[in-house]
Order: sequence, then C-alpha cells, then structure tokens
Amino acid sequence: MMLPHVAGGLRSEHREDAALLFWEAFKGKLGPVMRPRDRAISYLCKNIDAGHAISAVSEAGELLGVVGYKTGQGGFVGGGLREFCSVYGWAGGFWRGLVLSTLDRPVEPGTLLMDGIFVAQAARGQGVGTLLLDAVKSRARQLGCNAVRLDVIDTNPRARALYERQGFVAVETRETGLFRHVFGFRSSTRMVCFL
Repeated sequence: MMLPHVAGGLRSEHREDAALLFWEAFKGKLGPVMRPRDRAISYLCKNIDAGHAISAVSEAGELLGVVGYKTGQGGFVGGGLREFCSVYGWAGGFWRGLVLSTLDRPVEPGTLLMDGIFVAQAARGQGVGTLLLDAVKSRARQLGCNAVRLDVIDTNPRARALYERQGFVAVETRETGLFRHVFGFRSSTRMVCFL
C-alpha cells in the first residue's frame, strides 16, 4: 500500500463513509444508546464537523481513516438534545442525549482533545493510525497547544498500546460505575502526549 494522503478536514464525499467507519469503530461503546444502526448513521452524518477532522485518503480517493478533535469551537461529532430529538424523536432523543452527555469531556487550555480515531478494516496494521496521530500532534502545535489528550477504554488494549508507542502516558483511570452496563466497559484511562 502506498502511503495515504493525510490532510486537515473531511471531504464532503467522505461524510457518509466517515459516519460508517465511526459507527464500526465505536458501536461497542455507543451502540447500546445510539441503536438502531440506521438512525445512528443518520445522526452521525448530520452532526460530523469536517473542520474538526484530519483524514487519511488513498491514492484512489478512498477514505482510510479519520482522527477527530475537539476545541473550544466544537468537536468532530457535535449535536445535543435538539439534534438527537430530530433523529430519534422527542422521547428517544431526550434520554439518549442525557446518557451520552455523561461521556462528554471538557476542553482544557493548552491541550488538544482527541475526539475519536478510526481506521478502515482493510487499512489496519499499515501505519494509517500512526500517520493520523502524528498529524493530530502537528495540528495541536499549530493551534498553540503543548499536549494532546485522549481517553481509551479498558476493552481496547490494542489502541492503548498504539497510543503508548506514540508517546501517550496514562494520567488517570476512572471507573464507569453503573454505566458499565450501558456502555459495556468498566473504566476509561485519560492519556496525554506532551509536545
């Protein structure tokens, strides 16, 4: 495989592909709340902010992966109660919005917050994730940040190993308590890479 082209943003023709890849990557964590799949994909397509993304694209123009990030101006997947209600109806949107708000992480001064990273199944193990992590570190420097932060769940040891190889260190682990029955993981670890 040739090295993909990595650039800021998300092409308009890749919006649905990004939503599908996001769903595949995070359905184990978000699926119990965002199902059914078709509505989740609809919500994601409507609420992806291309301006808070870095994409990896093959020479043939295929989307291989995305890293999203969050700043004070927004995040890769936005939306709130109104947006949930427009896709799931008033009752379904209300409870989903409330439950998912428990996963929200605040932006900290001087730190770029990663808002998800995912790579297409066919492109895994080929260095795409590493390229995206390098790119998000560069973006953080461009924004004047001195660190990149992410959270990784206990059921994703492969991702955690990649982050550690890329210079991220664990700084705090939080238990999910009763929400482990909703989201399917027991803890999340905050990791930081100092630039």
